[in-house]
Order: sequence, then structure tokens, then C-alpha cells
Amino acid sequence: MKKLTIMLVAGLITTCTFAQKIQEKDVPASVKSTFKKDYPSIKEVKWEKEGDKYEASFDLNKIDNSVLFDASGNVIETEVEIELNQLPSGVMDYVKAHYAGQKVKEGAKITDTKGTVTYEAEIKGMDLLFDSNGKFIKEVND
Repeated sequence: MKKLTIMLVAGLITTCTFAQKIQEKDVPASVKSTFKKDYPSIKEVKWEKEGDKYEASFDLNKIDNSVLFDASGNVIETEVEIELNQLPSGVMDYVKAHYAGQKVKEGAKITDTKGTVTYEAEIKGMDLLFDSNGKFIKEVND
């Protein structure tokens, strides 16, 4: 019984700390306004709430994109899916050396508002982040 209670509490905490899908009506008007101004042609958007931030996920020219906003509608970062061969050199070698047997499922280019570019390599259960030179930064559990 004690194990079950601990597992339920851990599950609840995990659910609360990760992104949660939300309906467009629950997104602040300032966020929706900025999104529509920046991406006027996009009609289908999936919204998630990540802590106090809002993420819009959508396809643009058949490529997965997402934009992260603060509650005031300011863009924090953009993320664009890229081909694995577009990841900086060294990323695949790092994965091979430190995550033996894991396969990179997707790659993404992330750009923050200062123009700083990082790269994401998604493997089973986590995202690995690298700087623009392919140097490992950190892992983030999904």
C-alpha cells in the first residue's frame, strides 16, 4: 500500500510539472494575438501550457514548428524540426558514445530571442540539448 501511494504521488507530481495540453480558449489573448500576427496563415494549432509559459505547435510548409511564449505574449524561443544530418557534427557521435543502443528519433533547431541557437536530439524518453558547435549541454526527460 505504501508503494502504491508513493507511485501515485510521484505520478501526480510528474504530470503537473510537464506540459499540459490546453484548449485555445484557455490561452491568454496576448499570446494568441502575437501568434496570429507572426503566423497569419496557420489555422491549426495545438496549445500546451508549460509551467507559466504557452507553447503553440503547428506545421509550416509540412515541417513541425513550435513557439514558446510567456503569458504576456512575448516569444521566448522557436523550434523547427530538422533532418538528422543537419545536426551539428559531433551530436551523433556523442549519442553513440553516451547512449549506446539508442537511436535519435528527431532533430530540432531552437532559437531564442537573442538569436542563440541550440539543437535538440530526441531519443527514447528524453531530449538531448547541444550548443551550435555540437557540444552537449544537458538532457531533459520527456
